Amino acid sequence: MSSPSSASRARAARPLLPMLLVILAAGATVGVLLLIDNINQRKIEAMQPFQLRVQVDETTVDPAVWGQNFPRQYDTYRLTAEMHPDRRDGDKARQKLDLYPVWRDLWAGYPFAVDYREARGHAYMLEDQRATLRVTEFAQPGACLHCHASVYTAYRQAGVEQGAPGAVTDPLDSPEGRAQLFAGFEHINPMPYHEATQLVNHPVSCIDCHDPRTLNLRITRPAFMTGIQELAKSDQALPHLPSIERWRQGSREEEYDANRHASHHEMRSLVCAQCHVEYYFKGPERRLVYPWHRGLKVEDMEAFYDEIGFTDWVHAKTGSPLLKAQHPEFELWSQGTHAQAGVSCADCHMPYRRVGAAKISDHQIRSPLLDLSRSCQVCHRVEDRELLARVEAIQDRTRALTRRAESAVMQLVLALQAAIAEDAPEAALNEARQLHRKAQWRLDFVFSENSLGFHAPQESARILGEAIDYARQGQVVLLQARTQVAVR
Repeated sequence: MSSPSSASRARAARPLLPMLLVILAAGATVGVLLLIDNINQRKIEAMQPFQLRVQVDETTVDPAVWGQNFPRQYDTYRLTAEMHPDRRDGDKARQKLDLYPVWRDLWAGYPFAVDYREARGHAYMLEDQRATLRVTEFAQPGACLHCHASVYTAYRQAGVEQGAPGAVTDPLDSPEGRAQLFAGFEHINPMPYHEATQLVNHPVSCIDCHDPRTLNLRITRPAFMTGIQELAKSDQALPHLPSIERWRQGSREEEYDANRHASHHEMRSLVCAQCHVEYYFKGPERRLVYPWHRGLKVEDMEAFYDEIGFTDWVHAKTGSPLLKAQHPEFELWSQGTHAQAGVSCADCHMPYRRVGAAKISDHQIRSPLLDLSRSCQVCHRVEDRELLARVEAIQDRTRALTRRAESAVMQLVLALQAAIAEDAPEAALNEARQLHRKAQWRLDFVFSENSLGFHAPQESARILGEAIDYARQGQVVLLQARTQVAVR
């Protein structure tokens, strides 16, 4: 039996229980309302990914101005100034010629034998080009700006000054805009570099890849526009570019135009391909050309160069007419499994990220290995260490094959030097020089491409295998010539 005091406490607590329940219900209601309000705010934020603070148009080159409207993207773009500690010597990029000194001989007689450094982020693309000894100690054309500066508006301004119709503010997709672009491109290409570089002030900027009216991705580089047209007309199958395949099946009454025909997903690779490609300078006009007339494979471009009789330089020690590969990332990627699977450049190098409720592409543009969770692991649901092991295995194999190919080509160089000194038959020398050209081109193609074989592992191995084979064939030719002379 309860005591009188316990009974009175129970009676006193009964009126408090409903009050407590009311308070808890009110608190829960407020919490739910705050959650709903937060969700609504995030939905509004997601539907309004930017706030228009300033007007941008075809003349707005400075990325900081665009950054006022798109601060999230601009903040990541600014991170391209960060340097990976493994790739620098103090505040400068490492000299690759010190890491791989054999290339001073492999490139003998060419500016790359003087200065060839590790690649830095996009923030340095103009600064590094202005400072390289390849520019300060050798005469270079304004065509170099095509891929090393925000040169789009400079092209159009120069085009207007050369008499192209309309104003620089005309849309690029207008006849006037396109005419200005190509007129300026043709005018700036042959200019001495030290003069042409005064026309630009920024590395790659927002305007180089985005339409200021719609923000859609777009192509702004004239050499790419004409190069992709030639590629579309080639016989090479291009399953990773379905818009070209559709164009081929159509009437072909008009030229292929990526800005009109390519999908948004394709453009997430094509805007990168404006610059990360192989190219050459054509004739005294120094017109920048992408050699895609026969296709994107290493032998397709070689066949085109052979057809037009093009040579980048004559090797100083062997007299061989050689080709210099530039940075053929797009071409090698096109032969790889990721391209065939529909994975774009931006999927790996500019992965999506969440900033609040907004979803943006990361404009830092860096190696996927530095952020596996947002790049590789979106598709590959395996642990970090396994992914890294896969990549390292590919790159280690490519590195080992590259060292073997370097050795083989260098031995051919030495054999040619010895044969020249011994007055070997000219026919044998010329045959060996042509094999030197084939071997050097393939070795340089993989060495100068910036994925260490990862963009297309099997293709890289095939190319390096051919480089070794051609180098050994050249040595055999010279050995046979020496044997024949000795017999006589």
